[in-house]
Amino acid sequence: MVGVGRVTGVDVAYDDERDVVAAAAVVLDAASLDVVAEATAVGRISFPYVPGLLAFREIPTVLAALDALPGDPGLVVCDGYGLAHPRRFGLASHLGVLTGLPTIGVAKNPFTFTYDEPGEPRGSSSPLLAAGGEEVGRALRTRAGVKPVFVSVGHRVSLGRACAHTLALTPRFRLPETTRRADSLCRRALQEATIGDRRPEVSGSPPPGSGCPRGSAVR
Repeated sequence: MVGVGRVTGVDVAYDDERDVVAAAAVVLDAASLDVVAEATAVGRISFPYVPGLLAFREIPTVLAALDALPGDPGLVVCDGYGLAHPRRFGLASHLGVLTGLPTIGVAKNPFTFTYDEPGEPRGSSSPLLAAGGEEVGRALRTRAGVKPVFVSVGHRVSLGRACAHTLALTPRFRLPETTRRADSLCRRALQEATIGDRRPEVSGSPPPGSGCPRGSAVR
């Protein structure tokens, strides 16, 4: 159900000069959007950059971050694509099939797909279409007068439900809170990991304050 249980954002950051990738998984309470757990993983880039195949670069480290979380992550929101992908199998689909978790993709741009501009009010949407008219996702307005995001099914979630989850996660900003939090955390993890070329590692923790230490591409 929308607004119930846990929802987790995942994102990655790269240092291509050092061949280092950092992934973050941040778990939010779906009702309050408060952080309840987070984890990071840092690894070596083991797959070349190939547009449309970024999942192969990102999945190992994302899986390590998810594995470091305490408990069930619930719905996983990816900064990228699911069905809305040239091969109809983007990062969100790939991750969902590997883990069995419900996943959705919420992307910042439509990639090669077309859409009519949705209405101006928040919650307006229009089909995201492939050549031939196949609907692969939705252009969803999360803030009035602001560019839409592009929502697609990953695994075990309908498109309508994926849009509803996205709206629930965007009470103030264009991008979901899950994506915003995971983006910030993976960038921090990458910065820390590349100071002095620290060795790759995995870490997990409850949210800050709990008393415990702590370009456009196709995904």
